[in-house]
Formats: sequence, structure tokens, C-alpha cells
Amino acid sequence: MDINVNKVNSILEKYGFQSKALIPILQDIQFEFNYLPKGALIRVSEALNIPLIDVVGVATFYKAFSLKPRGKHTITVCLGTACHVRGGPKIVEEFERNLGIKVGETTRDNEFSLETVNCLGCCAIGPVVVVDREYYAKMSIGKVKIILKRYKKKERS
Repeated sequence: MDINVNKVNSILEKYGFQSKALIPILQDIQFEFNYLPKGALIRVSEALNIPLIDVVGVATFYKAFSLKPRGKHTITVCLGTACHVRGGPKIVEEFERNLGIKVGETTRDNEFSLETVNCLGCCAIGPVVVVDREYYAKMSIGKVKIILKRYKKKERS
């Protein structure tokens, strides 16, 4: 297996090995490993007595889950209607240009992954970017480099 089984077992224990907790279990595993490793999905399937195809089905249905490693920092740009008309697509392009990747990709150094969502539910403060659960309101292309510098500094300190 490609994972620390003890960490997965600890997460499963936290939820009492209950199949109804599949989504929170997968969320915790993703938080721990920064993606959902194959070995973890197999262990969850076995421990919860859920067919692997069903576990993978849940993991691939929700955009929040990833089956491939993500960067240390996940950048999510909202492209809902309000954010779109206020420049969301241009912000995505600026992140792509500065990171050298496209949406859905991770930088070579595994520092950043770039994603988009259709709505974050905070239209009044859009366009909105989320980096590692930290929200940045009223984004502009000029703020992209500032945000990236902030997270690159965190890595050095």
C-alpha cells in the first residue's frame, strides 16, 4: 500500500467505522495526505464493508476530492456568475501565467494546485479566491502576485 495505514485506521476509528460517515472520512483522509491515495480507498472499502467501486464513485463525484496528489497550497478561483462578470476568468489566467500551470494541474515543485468552482456562495464580495481555506475578496489580477508571494514566504519560514 502507498499510505500509512495507521493514519487511515485512526480516521476510521474516529468515525466508529460507520459507513454513513464515508464523506467525512474521505475529507479527513484527503486533509491528511493532500489527496485520496488508492491504498486509503481500498482500506476504507474493506473497513466499512462498502464496495470499492462505490467508495471511488463518491471520491470522483465530488470536485473537492482528488485522486492525484495536490500541491501544498490549493488555490480555488470562483467562476460563478457574479465572480465571472467581475473578472474571474482573467484572475484564473493570471494564476495560470504566474504558476506555469493550467486549471486542474499542480506545479512541478508540488507547491500549488489550481482549481475553479462554479460558486462559493459569497457573491457580494466577488471575485473570490480561496487559498487553503483562506478567502480573498474583491480579487484583481494585481493581487495574484501578492497572494503567491505570501504563500511562498510561508514555505521558506
